[in-house]
Amino acid sequence: MSARAAPFYCPFCGDEDLEPHEGDGAGGEGYAWACGACARVFKVKFVGLRAASLAAVDSATESTATRTGEDA
Repeated sequence: MSARAAPFYCPFCGDEDLEPHEGDGAGGEGYAWACGACARVFKVKFVGLRAASLAAVDSATESTATRTGEDA
């Protein structure tokens, strides 16, 4: 994973005209992006995976292994 993962579109207007925003140097995690279409500046931060989604993946893996006769 790179240090700066670029978003594909603006979460407010959906436009793809984005560029890194250097701004006033306000602290916080993540990098700021500026949208050329709606003039908004935003940050995108990956928080993590939900525990429920991991449990669903684990149970799906177990059921697949049970049906195929494999050890999980």
